[in-house]
This record gives sequence, structure tokens and C-alpha cells, in this order.
Amino acid sequence: MISEARRQKAMEIIRGFPQKSSAVIPLLHLWQDEEGYLSDDAIAEVAEIMGMPPAEVQEVVSFYSMFHRRPLGRYHIEVCRSLSCALMGGRDILDHLRRRLGVGLNEPTPDGLFSVGAVECLARCDLAPVGQVNLEYTDRLTPEGVDRLLADLRARAEGGGAGA
Repeated sequence: MISEARRQKAMEIIRGFPQKSSAVIPLLHLWQDEEGYLSDDAIAEVAEIMGMPPAEVQEVVSFYSMFHRRPLGRYHIEVCRSLSCALMGGRDILDHLRRRLGVGLNEPTPDGLFSVGAVECLARCDLAPVGQVNLEYTDRLTPEGVDRLLADLRARAEGGGAGA
């Protein structure tokens, strides 16, 4: 059931577009930002508001890597898997992260702090291999840099610092 506050926010978003159908991505972001991922219920609610079949909304969700169908870690670390990053060691970075955290792709750590994913081009080929943490870029990744990043994120979470 859609809360009245969320329905009102959705209608406000829809009014900002000349064609209602253009609002589907912002609405999906709204649901994901509030729930952490897009459940079947969230997809059905967005479909209802948009007047679309749920299958069409699911097609949008499955097309974009920024949308997630299950809960992720508090810090979702994604590594680019495009050619430039692959040639500069992106696959090794991804494997290092998965080994270090003991998780599969898009699977949260038992404490819910981290998850790891792979994404297509992040458009920073000159700084390869590139990743992002919760959509914030991190460049020229190395195994040592990844270890420092994980330690910094863990300290941030434990200390309640910025971004926690």
C-alpha cells in the first residue's frame, strides 16, 4: 500500500515532466531511496501510479544497473568492467573485493555494511580502473587502495562520520 506522503511526492515528480511516462525512473529512485531496493511491491506501486503494466516497469529496472532488486550493503562498491578498466586490472580489483569481503556479486556482507557489484562504463577511462561507492567515484583502484577504502568506510560507519 502506497503511503499518502509517497503518493504526493510521486505526483509532484510526475508534474515536473511534460510526458508522464518520463517520470518512471525518478519514481523508481524515490522508492529505492526510501526502501534500499526495489521489491515486487515497489514495482507494482510504481506501475499503478504510472498506469503501466508491472512488466514494463520491471523492464526499466532490469535495464539499469543503478536499480537493485534486493537489499545491498550500506556501502555498495561497484567496479567498472568495460574494456579500459579491464585492461588496467578492473577484474582483479573486483575479485580482490569479493575475496576480501567474502561475498558474491550484489550480495551484502553478513553485517550489512558492504556489497560489491560490477557496472558497465563509468566514463572515466583515463583513470582506470574505476569504481564507485554509493555512486561516488573512486579512481585508479589498486588492491592496496581498496583495502584502505574498506578500512576507511568501516571506520566511518563505526564512528558515525560523514557519509555513514
